[in-house]
Amino acid sequence: MNHQKVRDQMSDAVVRVQAGTPFKEIAHLLQEYDITAVPVVDDQNRPLGVVSEADLLQKMWGEPQGDEDGADASAGPDKARATDAAGLMTSPALCAREDWSVVDAARMMARHRVKRLLVVDADGRLIGVVSRSDLLRVYLRTDQAIRREIVEEVLVKALGESPAEVQVDVTHGHVVLGGHLSSRTTVPVLKDMCRAVDGVVAVEYRPPRAAESDGPSRDAADG
Repeated sequence: MNHQKVRDQMSDAVVRVQAGTPFKEIAHLLQEYDITAVPVVDDQNRPLGVVSEADLLQKMWGEPQGDEDGADASAGPDKARATDAAGLMTSPALCAREDWSVVDAARMMARHRVKRLLVVDADGRLIGVVSRSDLLRVYLRTDQAIRREIVEEVLVKALGESPAEVQVDVTHGHVVLGGHLSSRTTVPVLKDMCRAVDGVVAVEYRPPRAAESDGPSRDAADG
């Protein structure tokens, strides 16, 4: 399926610092923009690392802690002595490519247990940041848009099924399929493909009732 891309969900308003940015300036930026972390970039705007609130707090507690924002627990003593972004940052920065699907980005966040990813272009330059809440916007797709994609892209183009034979109902992202498919083996494939559509919460298939699938009754045929 053609999932939405990271570039479609990311924010391109990114506060960034360079390696030599002083400790207090970073603290002011986090406070001013109400953010919990800031990327560190080189002169070519390529990410070098990330400085988080937890990285700054090493100055206060002086012991390795680490958290979801990427603080490096093994570098506690060094960060406690650091005075600029180069010494404070966690490196390398976790980045997503702008042409990744939202699914790819979500998997990386889950794998590394982070709340956000920096987004880079084909040349590795920072162009945005994507967060968990950004990715969740795919679930704001309308039921009509979800149904249209399932009918046009899944049923017709991918599986070659007749939309006149298969009923597709979508309510709050819950997809209910019914009607006659060309083969019973198509059912699990159809359900898997529907689950892969952005915005789908659940998929259910309701086979036609026996009376409908067996055709006219004997009495009706004899009459």
